[in-house]
Amino acid sequence: MRPLTTALLALFLLLPAPASAQVPTREAALETLQSPDPRQRQRAAVWLAQVGGMDDVPALLAKLRDPDEDVRAIAERAIWVIWSRSGNAQTDALFLDGIVQMNAGQLREGIATFSRVIAIAPEFAEGWNKRATLYFLVGDFERSLRDCDEVIKRNPNHFGVLAGYGQIYMQLDDYEKALDYFKRALAVNPNLDGVEFQVRLLERVLAERRKKS
Repeated sequence: MRPLTTALLALFLLLPAPASAQVPTREAALETLQSPDPRQRQRAAVWLAQVGGMDDVPALLAKLRDPDEDVRAIAERAIWVIWSRSGNAQTDALFLDGIVQMNAGQLREGIATFSRVIAIAPEFAEGWNKRATLYFLVGDFERSLRDCDEVIKRNPNHFGVLAGYGQIYMQLDDYEKALDYFKRALAVNPNLDGVEFQVRLLERVLAERRKKS
């Protein structure tokens, strides 16, 4: 959810450098992402976090099903990194201010900041996503759902928002909808352990309700 994180940079530095040794073009990164060597696929995912854009996210989404656990983890982080770049320095700086406020528990201030992000860059899906998260945290589920709708219009594969719908509908006691959205999130990203747990829990709850009805 941040530009290139310290952990991601550390992973990049730990991976053995290829002969070229430099961060390649996005085209070369995409090609390396298909390497039979999992360590090279890991490196390629880190490269894409640095030089990739929204058009490269489908290739990273495919790697969420990679046989290598580290490739899956780095690909997921790379997706969040790309999603969190608007392509405009002013917007990105304001977005980071909102992240700082969110992390500090300054929820209302964060809502105001992300509202400014949305006003400046309405097509930047992650601005809507972060405001949706904050609306959820302050208990304004109706506004949170509306912002989730705006994210999905712009980024239909946003597994974070799909899981977010599930969390909202759980709070609204609409377990059928919650289960549907959790399953949709897992269909995009099968590595969401918390969401998988919620699916199992809701399936049991709904099965018990059907027995009693």
